[in-house]
Amino acid sequence: MTKSTALRMPQLRGMSREEKARETYRLILEAAAQVVGNDGYADASISKITQLAGVAQGTFYNYFKSRQDVLNKLLPYMGRQMLDHIASSLPRTLAGPVREEARLRAFLDYLNAHPAFYRILYEAEVFAPEAHAEHFRVLVTGYKGSLERAVERGEIRGFDEAELEAVIYMLLSARSYISMHYARNGNGQAKAVPEHVIKAYMKILTRGLFSPA
Repeated sequence: MTKSTALRMPQLRGMSREEKARETYRLILEAAAQVVGNDGYADASISKITQLAGVAQGTFYNYFKSRQDVLNKLLPYMGRQMLDHIASSLPRTLAGPVREEARLRAFLDYLNAHPAFYRILYEAEVFAPEAHAEHFRVLVTGYKGSLERAVERGEIRGFDEAELEAVIYMLLSARSYISMHYARNGNGQAKAVPEHVIKAYMKILTRGLFSPA
């Protein structure tokens, strides 16, 4: 993993009290993401997080009840950030398998910019199980809505509701293992996913999910 780099405290002058509070909350979570990405959940101490964030430990307790509280909020925070990035990367005009390809590329772009997400996600099942469950609930709910709209447009045929939910977990698993194997090197550093990997993923979709029933 890369070495943690100190976060720059934003200029809070001129902000309202609510704006300052939101920015400090965000800063602590960003610091927690770096610490967990480098050291793991087990070694992510409040002192490491506050030192990296540039805030006092007393300030930490104004926003989080405990060390576990910030760890529980970390994956949902990163997950929302990832989904926002994907949503903003997809033009509304995209549909069908082209939209799925864009979704995969946007996901990989996010991981390239936030390599700590790997460890935050995979260790959360043990160290923050409620956050892990909530993250997947949000992912599946959003993905289900997207595929249901594809069904309404006639892009997907021959799958009932229960089968579509199973498909979602298959696609999420494929996305996850592609990122683990192809999107980083042995040192945990991000690297570009080869185009043949994207092409193979799309062949599975166009010859399966999006093919005529």
